[in-house]
Amino acid sequence: MTLIWLGDAADLDPALVGGKARSINRMLSLGMPVPPAFVLSTQYCPSVNANDGKLTDDALASLRDGLHRLERDTQRRLGDARRPLLVSVRSGGAISMPGMMDTVLNLGITDTVENRLAELTGDPAFAADTHRRFAEQFERVVGAPPTGDPWKDLALAAEAVFASWDSSRAKSYRTHHGISHEGGTAVTVQAMVFGNFDDASGTGVLFTRNPLTGEPDPYGEWLPRGQGEDVVSGRFDALRLTELERQLPDVHNQLLSAATTLEQYGRNAQDIEFTVEAGKLWLLQTRAAKRSPQAAVRIAVRLAEEGVIDRAEAVAMVTPSQLMAATAPHVDPVAKLDATILAAGLPACPGVATGRVVGDCEEAEDFSDDGVDVVLARPTTDPDDVSGMVVAVAVITEIGGSTSHAAVVSRELGKPCVVGCGQGTLTDLLGRTVTVDGTSGEIFDGVLPLADSHSPERDAAQTLREWAKDATNRVRQ
Repeated sequence: MTLIWLGDAADLDPALVGGKARSINRMLSLGMPVPPAFVLSTQYCPSVNANDGKLTDDALASLRDGLHRLERDTQRRLGDARRPLLVSVRSGGAISMPGMMDTVLNLGITDTVENRLAELTGDPAFAADTHRRFAEQFERVVGAPPTGDPWKDLALAAEAVFASWDSSRAKSYRTHHGISHEGGTAVTVQAMVFGNFDDASGTGVLFTRNPLTGEPDPYGEWLPRGQGEDVVSGRFDALRLTELERQLPDVHNQLLSAATTLEQYGRNAQDIEFTVEAGKLWLLQTRAAKRSPQAAVRIAVRLAEEGVIDRAEAVAMVTPSQLMAATAPHVDPVAKLDATILAAGLPACPGVATGRVVGDCEEAEDFSDDGVDVVLARPTTDPDDVSGMVVAVAVITEIGGSTSHAAVVSRELGKPCVVGCGQGTLTDLLGRTVTVDGTSGEIFDGVLPLADSHSPERDAAQTLREWAKDATNRVRQ
């Protein structure tokens, strides 16, 4: 069993610390601005879950040792009314499973600490907002209200994160993607930074390349005075990154510089989560970006052409199913002229699908079992909706942006997705047959015919096929 302090080694085994912690460690080794953190490794997960979900003595001792070093490094203490330390408690498996397991933010805040934060910042609203967020998330994840003792709350949160490895949504996700159920999740404990601190604060997500189309331009969203999961949850309508550039140009430039470095180092397009606190940039995570099939083929070719990877790596980066989806037909443009648009939003994953609109996951699964194609329509999605997303032919939501849970998971599944259609706009669609155009962001009445047409992703797919053929011929020679 191991306790690992992030930043002490150049690289770490993701099977031991999880992909999230490995990315934190990499960014720290590159000298990037990352809050300090430590990890209870995946080795603890089976023993904790076998111990009725309670931390073993070994795990508790490691948790305490890690906390003591975090307190020394930050010169703050958990629960201390004078210099309070607040932490996040996050999950992390060896393979990325976006949103499948649990997180607790702002742990360490109590009534006394809230008063101290209000005094230190001169902003009682910030302190109260932080306390509210913690209490709501802790009760949702742990299943009980906070105890009022930050150390006990930290142990309970760690137990809940370990337990989330065996949650039904995590199991469903792993089964669908062919990921082993062996092993477990790590628990990362990290000092908090606050995107809800003031008007020069916020949270966001940056993709180094467009995950919908594969264009090489940075792509993402920014939510002023937001925190943690606000952007990816889809519960808030985030702004384009151009708003961050307008509001905090120096931070924007630092972010783009870091993004370039991380893409080169990771040899792949990156999905970067970041927070800005009082005008200072903090990087929280980077990982290989989930992308649509159309983007997958274009990104692979462009990375090879730019010399970031070689042609063999580009070919291996794209699956046969992505190649097939990227070259699938589009909605016939002539048929669009007379079609009725029932709703429209942000295109979150390209492609076209036709099906019956259903409003909950159980209904989606029931219809799918009967051989009926379904379109899952939700106000927004969260990890509990993955079972319905898996069986649906397309996903549409009323709120959320292009980096929300619905968008990210749909891209990974390769399913057409339209998000942010407007609150209340999808209720009238329930039971109707519609055609979802994830490229244009439109939802049409009835079944629309498809047509083959030339596109950049088809050119990229053909290039990959030629590279694969050339490699095969060289091997045979």
